[in-house]
This record gives sequence, structure tokens and C-alpha cells, in this order.
Amino acid sequence: MSKTKYVNPVKTPFLVFSTKCHLWGEDALKLALAADAAAAETGISLYFAVQAPDLRLIKEHTKHIIVTAQHMDPLPIGRGCGWQLPEALKAAGADAVFLNHAEHPMTLTDLGKAIARAKELKMHSIVCADSVTEALAIAAFQPDILLCEPTDLIGTCQAADNSYIERCVEVLRKEAPDAKIMIASGITTGEDVYNVIIHGADGTGTTTGVVKAPDPGLRLQEMARAAAQAHKDLQVK
Repeated sequence: MSKTKYVNPVKTPFLVFSTKCHLWGEDALKLALAADAAAAETGISLYFAVQAPDLRLIKEHTKHIIVTAQHMDPLPIGRGCGWQLPEALKAAGADAVFLNHAEHPMTLTDLGKAIARAKELKMHSIVCADSVTEALAIAAFQPDILLCEPTDLIGTCQAADNSYIERCVEVLRKEAPDAKIMIASGITTGEDVYNVIIHGADGTGTTTGVVKAPDPGLRLQEMARAAAQAHKDLQVK
């Protein structure tokens, strides 16, 4: 019997925001409500990644964002004190999970297992790679979103140049056609978001560009509008 063909569930364009350890509790909820309004207005897929204790709080107060866990371990139900159980994250409200960020790297073996566990629970997987070579290795596990970001630009407010974006997109479209492509690192403004998508990526993401903005909610709205506009402009071409 042949395997069921993988169908990527991610709708484009998309924007991923992670609180990392900058925000939690009521502060995270306040920004999540602004993100929810931005997602409703623009119609883009807006992934909002939070600390595990905040998943239920955010899920219960929003309707339009995709509530996302910042990490998940590939263990089964049972023993595993201190680890992030996939079923527990799903039950708390996570419909997506971020994996292998430079600030929380995973072995390739664990990463493959975690992506498989996410599929079992119908959670979108957003998987980070610090190079095209690593991205191609990860692509074999069929993540939903494959994120290429130069590690040295994370948190710098300096985005990757257009040649990097175009090279990543060209290679990954050919070698990993089922994955949605995300290019990030240093995304600070709506202009950065627009630029990444207009140069071929399906989406992008940010943390520092939002949490350090004078008004984080307005910055998220700006970015969501830019993603929607870039996608629209590409349809016209």
C-alpha cells in the first residue's frame, strides 16, 4: 500500500512572532490581542509563539492567530519529567510548534521525531535551519515551514540581504518543493517583511523588531499589512 501524499496545511502568506522570554502572562496576552486583530484585518496566517504556561491563556482569548509552542520534545506519554509533552501542548491550545531555533537546538534524530509527533497531533511545524545545507537535511522530514535564518543576525535588527533570500528560495523550491519557505533574522519593520516575501519567501518572522518597537501592537499590524500587500503584489505580476 502506498503512503498518503503529504499535503502542507500552511496557508500563505504567513508571519511568525515569538515572545521568546521577553513577554509572558498578561503582557503576552495584550500583544496577542493586537496580533489577533491584525490577523483578522489582513487575513494572513499569523503564528504567535509563547511560553508553554501561556498557551491556554492565549488560546482562550483569541480567534484568528495560530497559537504556537516555542519548543516540543519528541517523547511519548509516560515517563519524562521536565520535558515538553506534545499531547500536553496540544491540549493547552498549541496548533503549531517551533523547533530547532538557534537558541534551543535539537539533534537531527530528535528533530525528525518531533516533526513526526507534530504531524500525529495535526500541529504545524516551523523548523529552523542556520544554512541551506542544514535546511535540505531537515527537508527530508517534511516540516510544514522551513525557516532559513543566519544565526549571527538573530536579534540584531539587521535583515539578510536580497541575494541570501533569493538563493535560499531558489534552492529550496527545487529541492524541498513541499515545504513553505520562511526567511528571517533581523526583521524589524513592515518594509523588511514586504521585502522578504516579494523576493520569493512564503513568510517571515520576528521577535526583537516587535518587542523593541515603541508600540509593539502597531508594529505587528504594520508587519501583517506588509505581508498581505506583498502577497497581493505578487499575484498581480
